[in-house]
Amino acid sequence: MLDPKNIVNNRELAIERWSARGLDGVAIVTELVQLDEQRKKAILAHDAAKHRQSELSEVFKTKGVSPAALAEARVTLKSLSDAIKEHADAIKAAEDGIRGRLLELPNWPQNSVPVGKDSSENVEVRRWGTPRALDFEAKGHDEVGVRLGILDFEQASRISGSGFAVYRGAGARLERALMMFMLDVHTEIHGFTEIYGPYLVTRETMEGTGQLPKFEDDAFKTTDDLFLIPTSEVSVTNLHRGELLAAEDLPKRYTAYSSCFRREAGSYGKDVKGLTRLHQFQKVEMVKLTTPETSDAELESMVACAGSILERLGLPYRVLLLCTGDMGFSSAKTYDLEVWLPSTQAFREVSSCSNCESFQARRASIRYRPAAGEKPEFVHTLNGSGLAVGRTLMAILDNYQQADGSVVIPPALRPYMGGLDVLRPA
Repeated sequence: MLDPKNIVNNRELAIERWSARGLDGVAIVTELVQLDEQRKKAILAHDAAKHRQSELSEVFKTKGVSPAALAEARVTLKSLSDAIKEHADAIKAAEDGIRGRLLELPNWPQNSVPVGKDSSENVEVRRWGTPRALDFEAKGHDEVGVRLGILDFEQASRISGSGFAVYRGAGARLERALMMFMLDVHTEIHGFTEIYGPYLVTRETMEGTGQLPKFEDDAFKTTDDLFLIPTSEVSVTNLHRGELLAAEDLPKRYTAYSSCFRREAGSYGKDVKGLTRLHQFQKVEMVKLTTPETSDAELESMVACAGSILERLGLPYRVLLLCTGDMGFSSAKTYDLEVWLPSTQAFREVSSCSNCESFQARRASIRYRPAAGEKPEFVHTLNGSGLAVGRTLMAILDNYQQADGSVVIPPALRPYMGGLDVLRPA
């Protein structure tokens, strides 16, 4: 959520930033300014009525006032009391209107973010690795996995419907190996603290990181208004909801493994083949809380941490700076890491790393005190996949497949696979 004062005091900037995201910035700012003017008008009327109430109350402390005057004062005070309540209700209605509208509106993009309408206008920043030249026709990961007997989409469909997968034998172990490998690298080399948090969270928690109210249709919800997390970013960021942190305790760097649950309500017509887009998938997440002065550097570091996983696995990838039309709701700046897939001769997203600046912290009330005696400020929050486990497994099956249908296990994973170096068809 953005600062309403900043919007009212910087109207041209607000119009420009929201317009860059493809929204009607003029209409949005006009609406918010009108609500703010209603709020200010109600505050003036409320304060004037309170002042008059205080003045009139002195009548009852004054000697010699006639009974008629006292009776008249009582009637006026009753009227003032009713007016004060009405003005207070009007103030709350205006404030609720401002907050409710801001909860629906996305973050402002940084000036360094390219303006564009969709993913076709993202900017490639760099590449790592050389795609392997195959002397045979590459198969898709789903075909490779089914032939190996490690992926079963048909059985998953019978159990749960479309959008799910069953991992069998070495496939289940490979999924677990990737999770353990990623967590070990992030904790032992990159300096993150590991967290394992709840999968079910409250509405307030989902609202704190920007999933609600905008994306409620994408969420799985229980009958008692708890939500299955779409990413562990939700539970981990909210660890510090409502807290005032010390500057010397920042940055905080967390990593967490979890299952993630998404309806993918807006995915109609998109590629849903194999492990690409599931309702339940596993992910290792990175979350940072830091100061405004260091958040951009922490974002670059987060991208490097995600890239390090791909490099250790020997998977070629590229880094994209997302344009304003392709950014996530809470993000001020986002990099996507896309891994190369020989079967499609294309790159596929495997990580998205974002600096949300104070957008989530303002919603979740996470602040820090820069120094003793100074006014508290909102922290900057960052999040990124480190990595999406299923999509990384997909990339391994695609990149390490052999002509005979076998798949070589990347050397970095073999210690987690009991020394197994090759997956062979059953």
